[in-house]
Amino acid sequence: MATYWEAIDRFRAFARTEPDREAVIYPDGQNPDGLPAYRHLTYRGLDDWSDAIAEQLTAAGVTHGTRTIVLVLPSPELYAILFGLLKLGAVPVVIDPGMGVRKMLRCLRAVDAEAFIGIPQAQALRVLFRRSFRRVRTTLTVGKRWFWGGPALRDWERRPTEVAPPRTPAAADDVLVIGFTTGSTGPAKAVELTHGNLASMIEQVDAARGHIPPDTSLITLPLVGILDLLLGSRCVLPPLIPSKVGSTDPAQVADAIAKFGVRTMFASPALLIPLLRYLEEHAVELPTLGSIYSGGAPVPDWCIAGLRKVLREDVLVYAGYGSTEALPMSTIESRELFDGLVDRAHRGAGTCIGRPADRVNARLVAITDAPLPTWARVEELAGELETSRGIGELVVSGPNVSTHYYWPESANAAGKIVDGAVIWHRTGDLAWIDDHGRIWFCGRKSQRVVTANGPMFTVQVEQIFNTVAGVARTALVGVGKRGTQRPVLCVETKPGADAASVASKLRALATESELTRDIAEFLVHPGFPVDIRHNAKIGREQLAAWAAEKVRIR
Repeated sequence: MATYWEAIDRFRAFARTEPDREAVIYPDGQNPDGLPAYRHLTYRGLDDWSDAIAEQLTAAGVTHGTRTIVLVLPSPELYAILFGLLKLGAVPVVIDPGMGVRKMLRCLRAVDAEAFIGIPQAQALRVLFRRSFRRVRTTLTVGKRWFWGGPALRDWERRPTEVAPPRTPAAADDVLVIGFTTGSTGPAKAVELTHGNLASMIEQVDAARGHIPPDTSLITLPLVGILDLLLGSRCVLPPLIPSKVGSTDPAQVADAIAKFGVRTMFASPALLIPLLRYLEEHAVELPTLGSIYSGGAPVPDWCIAGLRKVLREDVLVYAGYGSTEALPMSTIESRELFDGLVDRAHRGAGTCIGRPADRVNARLVAITDAPLPTWARVEELAGELETSRGIGELVVSGPNVSTHYYWPESANAAGKIVDGAVIWHRTGDLAWIDDHGRIWFCGRKSQRVVTANGPMFTVQVEQIFNTVAGVARTALVGVGKRGTQRPVLCVETKPGADAASVASKLRALATESELTRDIAEFLVHPGFPVDIRHNAKIGREQLAAWAAEKVRIR
């Protein structure tokens, strides 16, 4: 069946009306000043190249629904490949290689893909572990072809040789992309995103921007690049390593913003914090930047405040919330945050992540690790919310929300709730919703600390302690069996801070709130482990194991 993703028509329209507009601007070499040199691919060039890739893949047997592993670094090649697959209605399978070879192989084996597109290192992995890719019949190497043979992208033409056959739009509920969660706060899962899910994301991202065209975007996440290209953006790819976003040189990021007149950008706190420090130290101005969207982990309020100071007064700084299963879920702009909400966070309210995104519905369910197969079961447990001070697990539904996991099947029972024709996604995040419809994030469900005196929620507690001078960040973990856990606060101090003095201040502050009085252990850690994708989510599971050893030694 010859199908395609109907949203591609948006991109084709730009390619027709503005063929010479830059689509992807990417680093290529270095200038004499040590900063990156850049090249670009136009909308017409990207349209032609992706048509040529679609033509070749079709000849190789890739068609509607063909699961295709894509292990390619952010580059014009990546976007040409992804657009080529989307034009075929094929199903790109994307994953973070930084999760480690063993975990990645386990995940990819479960997908049972039929095609494999990757850089040489990825192809070498495929050959070495053939059994994990036993159904792969079509391969394509992006880069130099080694001993495994097969075609290389560099050998293919960049324009199709024939007129593409007519295709019909695929059904909205057909699977379009399989994306893996990072596994940073639990086992990695394969998320099915449908044609309708991705189409809705375009509309929601556009709505979040107030329907203002993005013009030029700084792209640090490929999915955002796809969405922005469908909105007509010039997408600038700064030099970065996807698994080490925090090591990106902020001078190069600032240079890219200034050089290409970037209007909007999406980045994790791991990138925004170094960028802020660079702008503070060098007094660099970025006059074209109009909006910043943060995601991947809660961005510290001091970082948002700092960005407001170094950028134009009218720049919009959004803290966003979402996941592989649902992007975006909610956003909040900095002006609303600093209108009393940050102060409430520092008193233990949690972190306000704003109101639900366009057409996203949000509710709370009682905290439980058991499946909630139907909404009737949710209502049976509703009274238990009183025992957790009104804090429950956040569940969402909407046109952009994935309703099914490809793998493992058990994830569907654990993570979805059937409510008639509606499927609610359990986020695994704990929150409460205020009278204005704003969501207050209190921490991951799996990371809650359950003491003899009741539950304690990580982010809710940590926001109280993060205000202490000398503290870079804190992490609440539990030692012992759930139900009788000892709460321990792990502390990462700022450079030059006196650890003993910081610990003393934390102990004193702990006595002032009923949310923190049970904490008696304060441990200074040299540097918190963080997640793979955004280098920002704290690895509290690793910290809990470390804290258990430290407490036992004492």
